[in-house]
Amino acid sequence: MKKLIYTVSFMFIVQILFAQNIQVEETLLENRRNPLGIDIVHPQFTWKLSSDKRNVKQSAYQIQVAGTKNSLENEEGLLWDSGKVNSPQSVHIPYSGETVTSFNKYFWRVKVWDQNGKSSNWSKIGYWQMGLLNKNDWDAKWISASYSENSGKRPSPIFRKEFDIEKDIQSATAIITSRGLYEAYINGERVGDEYFTPGWTNYDERIQYQMYDVSKMVKNGENAVGAILGSGWYRGALAWEDNNNLYGDNISLLMQINVIYTDGSTDLITTDSSWKSSKSHIQSSEIYDGEMADASKIEKGWKRPGFNDSEWYNVRVESFGYDNLIATLNEPVKKQETFEPKEIIKTPKNEIVLDFGQNLVGFVKVKVNGKKGDTIKLYHAEVLDKDGNFYTANLRGADQKNTYILNGEGEEIFFPHFTWQGFRYVKVEAANEYIKPENFTAVALYSDMDETGSFYTSNESLNQLQRNIKWGQKGNFLDVPTDCPQRDERLGWTGDAQVFSRTAGFNMHVNNFFEKWLKDLASEQLENGSIPHVIPNVLGDDATGSAGWADAGTIIPWDLYTMYGNKRVLEEQYKSMEGWVQYMENESENNLWNTGFHFGDWLFYRPEDDNDGRAALTDKYLIAQCFFAHSTQNLINTAEVLGKEEDVKKYSELLKKIKKAFAKEYLTPNGRLVSSSQTAYVLALNFNMLPENLRSQAAKRLADNIVNYGYHLTTGFLGTPYLNHVLTRFGHHDLAYTLLMQKTYPSWLYPVTVGATTIWERWDGRKPDGSFQTPSMNSFNHYAYGAIGDWMYKTLSGINSATDPEGVGYKKIIFKPHTNNNLVSEKVEAQYENEGLTMVNGELETYYGKIKSFWKKDEGKIKMQFEIPVNTTSKIHLPTKEISSIKEGNRSLSSLNDVIINKDETGNVIVETGSGIYNFTIEN
Repeated sequence: MKKLIYTVSFMFIVQILFAQNIQVEETLLENRRNPLGIDIVHPQFTWKLSSDKRNVKQSAYQIQVAGTKNSLENEEGLLWDSGKVNSPQSVHIPYSGETVTSFNKYFWRVKVWDQNGKSSNWSKIGYWQMGLLNKNDWDAKWISASYSENSGKRPSPIFRKEFDIEKDIQSATAIITSRGLYEAYINGERVGDEYFTPGWTNYDERIQYQMYDVSKMVKNGENAVGAILGSGWYRGALAWEDNNNLYGDNISLLMQINVIYTDGSTDLITTDSSWKSSKSHIQSSEIYDGEMADASKIEKGWKRPGFNDSEWYNVRVESFGYDNLIATLNEPVKKQETFEPKEIIKTPKNEIVLDFGQNLVGFVKVKVNGKKGDTIKLYHAEVLDKDGNFYTANLRGADQKNTYILNGEGEEIFFPHFTWQGFRYVKVEAANEYIKPENFTAVALYSDMDETGSFYTSNESLNQLQRNIKWGQKGNFLDVPTDCPQRDERLGWTGDAQVFSRTAGFNMHVNNFFEKWLKDLASEQLENGSIPHVIPNVLGDDATGSAGWADAGTIIPWDLYTMYGNKRVLEEQYKSMEGWVQYMENESENNLWNTGFHFGDWLFYRPEDDNDGRAALTDKYLIAQCFFAHSTQNLINTAEVLGKEEDVKKYSELLKKIKKAFAKEYLTPNGRLVSSSQTAYVLALNFNMLPENLRSQAAKRLADNIVNYGYHLTTGFLGTPYLNHVLTRFGHHDLAYTLLMQKTYPSWLYPVTVGATTIWERWDGRKPDGSFQTPSMNSFNHYAYGAIGDWMYKTLSGINSATDPEGVGYKKIIFKPHTNNNLVSEKVEAQYENEGLTMVNGELETYYGKIKSFWKKDEGKIKMQFEIPVNTTSKIHLPTKEISSIKEGNRSLSSLNDVIINKDETGNVIVETGSGIYNFTIEN
């Protein structure tokens, strides 16, 4: 018995001695998990680490890459072995091995060493597959339908081909793209689960292709491959005034399947003149107007081998070429959450309406048994009017209608293929027997980005606001960042995207999403440097150059760098950033930019009876000068990161001149701005346009304006994102918190009080009397005002990243939560009884792992928990000046030897830590 005890004890000691202090938890290649179709010859590796110990750092790493999994495991014939590299870097490390080639698959793994020289185990093996690196890799031909289309509605064409496989298959890879949208099939099965492929880009310059592993879909013997196309963004109506066929009037398909047999030989199945085409059962499918499908026109079996296509048309081979084909960088659109009807409503107008309880973007799937020729029509809307009737006036020219005609052959399932709707409510026109809750399911669609952040508090109204912000992002991050998902617009407005980009990065992993969009922005930029209002640009070369909109070209790259440590995006966008700054400089006279069209502080709040100027229109050229300075500052910051010293000097001098011109034109000697609006002071303060000695009094003027306006904001799209940040920065945090908690309009919580489940375009989209704002511009799913989420994460939960080159991307974390959130006026307090926050929990998944900031007020104490990922450090600002009042766990703070204790400029305690979970209790 003693021998057994000794053996067990010895084994336990051995386990402790040899336990791994650090482990590789997850690996990413180009910020994705095992991606297919990479056309970057030096792709970047990232990995996340874990440890059950504190203060763990990486001191070195080793990456190995091979052409097969066995080679990697046996360390034979490696294409790259970095060897042991003494470096703490664990994100964005470029491949530096042998030259990669098209189509090939590569396998990789990494191990790391901690600060004590102990190594981890090798990570799990990851892989990636290269795409097509040059146009000679394409053997497929572009094909389109040869039949003539009637004017008006355009049916979706279908294509097919059969082929034989006579050998055993090792692998099969499909590479597909289209001019238009596509869905592809092999032997009756859908290829992939993505929607709206190949995505929306500047098609004249960039058309994405997708790569799929179809090894299990292709079989020995007879096979069939097919596809169906939709008009999509390529030739569908976009924007206004019958804006059709923007990129072309003919949709076409390009597809090839690369087959590798077990004997090492290869084969290609490609689109070419041997394919056949016909009209599908989809009679029309347009983004704004919806889809019409007649199931009685489905040609059974066309996706499978053995189908008789002798009556089909020969295809037409097109000569588009391959010069503008690129691999897909961002995450595709996929099905996400589903919703069942909460209620079936019979409106005062005697219409039948389904309420799904959430304003979402996607479609409604219908599952029915019925008679041949019966029709089901679905109309989509975001809201009901004050009488409870179905409301579609705000859709403008968009029908948002899906029509399904039954074939009467048992259970039938309908959903649109090449369109989507923005809706909470769906009006159904059909026979009564079809209108049952179980026959309808709403399916949300959005780009398949990981959700990275969560924000939860003791206040349910704030929690609903956070949900609304997220759903606004989900509904409008559909391959490009759109302004709204329902009316005849759905465009990639640059102004909306830039004001929200920081909040977007808290909620979801938007690195690749925005990097792809920025490439289109650069490709659409005019030769003179001006940037269009929308990307991709479908409004023409005259719709460019508006301050606060075009500045997306400098703001979003810098945001991506600070959020993700993504230096490459700065390198790739630098020319575009510099072009925009030079455009503003060229348009200026004596460094004052006061020319051209500008949207200004779009949709700011101004009541009709406002005659005293408190909510005054902000001078648009004042705004332009502020953004001129801001973009120049972003360019200076970028030049510093990239080591462009001459540019730093050049643009630093320019920035001084811009601010001097601002002061001369818009600032009185006593520090008053010529525009007395909230936005004027917010932008001037946020972008440091005022001399330091005048900033405090300017912030006081801003605060007084807000108080005099009944503790309400009046800012629009450009002022709102920075409003609370400025108030907190200049000592008016309680006023910022008051604005957040304000429940009468204009405010963030007013829509919450009337049942909103997304962010509105206008502060008073629905007025207190139940009436609506101007129908021509009144979206109920418009994320711009959701930019308050950035302040909520950074200030209430306190999660911030350092911005120095060694600290970006949350390598160095700054925790500075504001736990003292009170209301500034007894008058306001009376409106919001018990509205002070007692708990906030914020979490963010980064490239290093999960960050957490939690605090709770409990019986005279503040309890706080912070989680810091391995290989990072943090500075935690605690809300007390007394070190003796702080415990970490059950120990006094001063007794800890694994942290550094300092004080900030106000005397509050700062605790500097490494990785781990820290639990503080502060006696209040």
